[in-house]
Amino acid sequence: MRNVFVTGTDTEVGKTCCSAALLHWCAQQGWRSAGFKPVAAGLDADGVNEDVQMLLAASSLPLTRAEVGPLQFQAACAPHIAAALEGQTIAMATLVQQARALAARADVLVVEGVGGFCVPLGPEVDTADLAVALGYPVILVVGLRLGCINHALLTAEAIRARGLLLAGWIANTIDPQMAQLQANIDTLRHEFQRRHQAPCLGVVPRLIGNASATTYLDAAALHKIFTA
Repeated sequence: MRNVFVTGTDTEVGKTCCSAALLHWCAQQGWRSAGFKPVAAGLDADGVNEDVQMLLAASSLPLTRAEVGPLQFQAACAPHIAAALEGQTIAMATLVQQARALAARADVLVVEGVGGFCVPLGPEVDTADLAVALGYPVILVVGLRLGCINHALLTAEAIRARGLLLAGWIANTIDPQMAQLQANIDTLRHEFQRRHQAPCLGVVPRLIGNASATTYLDAAALHKIFTA
């Protein structure tokens, strides 16, 4: 089994929705799946981070909220800023250790980054450094809206430049009224294949309420990633 690192072309592009869908799909295969959100920013009135809660609910392995989201900050802003507001620092080595410990208990670990791929975690480290430290294949969530092709291809280049495997990408519809939506998806398919041999792992429409993205994933493509 392979663990994966899920990143996105930007913040609010559906990383958590897609990560939860991956966890549900893995559970359907009979695998013990665990979600891990190493850093989360933004808590509700009850002190709960929505992303952490979603990954916790999607994990088939019994976990605590602290195991899924070890660092949860109050302010909904860039993680290094949110940490500074609380007088804390983000220790990369600790996050890697926690991820490894969780991975040892699961068949599949789905790690969700924060924001885009290169969001700072401190003065000298960012989420790309965390991805490198873990060394897991990367799945890129592309938010389908104007400008997504450039954002997607630049992010893919950043992933590959760090020696990481871009295992595949998921198209997530942010703007269902996007002009030439299908043409953009077709272009992304072509460019990801041409440049990186990275398959599309699913095309998720704009979901309403608690609808799951799991049914929109490509099972055959996922099997190749998780059992390679």
